Formats: sequence, C-alpha cells, structure tokens
Amino acid sequence: MSAHPALPIAVLYDIGPAVHQGAGLARYAERLAVHLRREQAHTVTLQLFFNAHSGHMLPAALADAPSHSLRLGQIAWRLSVLASQMTRQPYRPVAGLVKGQAPLLYHATEHLLPYLTTPTVLTVHDLIFERYPEHHTRRNVWFLKVGMRLFTRAATAIIAVSEHTRRDLIDLYGTAPEKVHVIYEGVDPVFRPAPADEVAHVAAAYSPDRPYLLMVGTLEPRKNHAAALHALAQLKREGLPHRLVIAGGQGWLFEPIRRLVDELGLTQDVVFAGYVPAAELPPLYTGAACVLLPSLYEGFGFPALEAMACGAPVVCSDVSSLPEVTGAAALHIPPHDPAALAAAVRLVVTQPTLAAALRQQGLIRAARFRWETAAAETAALYRRVAATFFA
Repeated sequence: MSAHPALPIAVLYDIGPAVHQGAGLARYAERLAVHLRREQAHTVTLQLFFNAHSGHMLPAALADAPSHSLRLGQIAWRLSVLASQMTRQPYRPVAGLVKGQAPLLYHATEHLLPYLTTPTVLTVHDLIFERYPEHHTRRNVWFLKVGMRLFTRAATAIIAVSEHTRRDLIDLYGTAPEKVHVIYEGVDPVFRPAPADEVAHVAAAYSPDRPYLLMVGTLEPRKNHAAALHALAQLKREGLPHRLVIAGGQGWLFEPIRRLVDELGLTQDVVFAGYVPAAELPPLYTGAACVLLPSLYEGFGFPALEAMACGAPVVCSDVSSLPEVTGAAALHIPPHDPAALAAAVRLVVTQPTLAAALRQQGLIRAARFRWETAAAETAALYRRVAATFFA
C-alpha cells in the first residue's frame, strides 16, 4: 500500500476527548476536527472514532461526520489499549478500521495510542504527571508513567502543542527531536472584545457591585488558586475593592482551596462561579480588570489566550508554556510568589495606561493563534507521515 500524492490522506481521528470531556483536550479535538473538515477536505478525508462508554454523543459541530465507535468501560478501554502496546499486538477494534485503503492513518488526540501497524500521529498536550505527579491520582500517574513512554515510542510522529511540551518529551523520554512537531492550538473567533451591554449584563451576574479579577479553568491544584487567594488577601489589606471570580468545573483536591478562602477572611471577596456558559465567557473576560493564570504548569494555556483575544490584561506564570504563548503581551510572575502576583495585579489595576497597553498587545498576540493554521499544519504532517511510512 502507498499514499498517492494526489489523493486525500484518509485519517481515523480520535474524537473521544470532545465526546467525554469539557476542558482543553476537548476543545483541541473538536476544533481541529472541524477545521480539518472545513478547510482541508481536499487533502484529508476524516473519519471520527470514539469509545461510547457513557452514551455521550458527538459534538453538534461534528454530528454529520462519518464516525465509528465501540462500547467499552473507560478503565477497560484504557487498560486494553495499554496492553496492546505492551504485547505489541494490533488493537483489533481500531486495527479493523484502519485496514486497507481508508483510513490509513490514525491520530490519537489525547494520551492514549493503541498499537497499530499503520502510521500513527500522537498529540501530546503536557507531561504534568511527570513534573507534578502529586497533582494526579495515583492510578492515573501509574497509567501515564507506564503508558506514555510506550505511546510516544510507538507513534510515527508526535504533535506537541508548545515548544515547552516538545522540550519535555526530548528531556524526559529521550524522544528524537525530529519526531516531535510543534503545532500551536488556536483561539475561537467567539473570543473577542464583547459589547458594553453584554459585559455589564454578565458583570451584574457575577460581581454586581465591584470590579473583579478573573481565573478560568478546571479547579485543580496545578492551577495554583492558593497563590491567587494569598495575593488577593494582600490586595484587600491595601484597600483594593476587587473580587476574584473563579470560573470552571471543580476538579479534584479542591476542598483545601475552599477552606483557604475562609481562613483568609475572603468569603465576601471570592465567587466560585462554577461552569460558565460558553456565551458568557467572552464578556466575562472582557469585563475583567485583570485575568490571572498563576499555574504551576500549562501545556498550552487556553485561558491566557482567550483573555488576550477578548482584550483583557493578563498576569500569568513565568514557567512552562505560558511565556511562549503570551510573549510580551502579559506580565509574568514566579508561580510560588504570591507577593509578586499581588504586585503585578496592583500595577494593572492602578495604572490605566499599562492596562490599556496590555489589552492592545494581547489582541495582537492572540490573533497569531488560528485553528485554520493548526489544521493546515496538521494536514501537512499527515501527508509527510504517510509518504515516509509507505515510501
């Protein structure tokens, strides 16, 4: 079998994250698939694949796409995929779909790659479990520490969503540099400065009587909400009126953060907004006096990019991928230094000229990250992988 240069590359694409999750991996899987189908149909024929273990359906934007699924419990699915790599036996539920001419390439969009004898592309978002294992469950750390070395070794090519993730793959796993390709994610066009009336409406719902700072993302330890709360406590002692709105679904090990709010006397100054409807996120970003992302580790950092696209000033960590994504359009602080975070926020909220400059620079910076570009670069990688594999 060979990949004809004039024909579209047939790809079986793991859409599982978009079916079962709601965070960054889900957005990556869905938006990349949408743009591959929309702009790269002349070079890629996409078929979707997912494990339908919980009865979830395809995202509405992909409801008409050709798809395949299996029904297997989530633990059984993960362990059977791992077993296929450990025994080097083709994983039958997937191998049967990639047999023959179409599809001939498999793209694993999350950290789960079955063993196959056809070419494979694996997207690696981060190696948080290696750098900060204490922020994962023991079972997940075990699975990923065993599995990811096998998955990255078996993949024909790897997509890293940032140069930082690429360096981690090379440094921690000894992955050949030429095997890892950095393809940045994009920002959805819905993230743009919102009209004043929408901003006022959303602000009235989340912080009706005071200006607010904002954190967006799954509520879990690596997001470093503790540093933000200590910084807020310092700012409140100085008399700043701002609330901190924390938006995002609750992850694990978050109960200590709720207790810290009480211990610091911030019960009237912190709003746990929970899941914020998609339509409310752009005006919530736009209305923020400052968006905080003091994460210990980010594989990419969607909230920083979305905030910049909405014209919000950003203060974020100076570690992992965040300086790479935000460039000079944000203020950077050490994530373990709440005093530095407080100082940076103080600058933004008390110096209108600085805040305006950050807003403008953020808009320019965010415009560089486009899903159309990610789709084009991914399609080009598919073609190179297929051409090399079948040469």
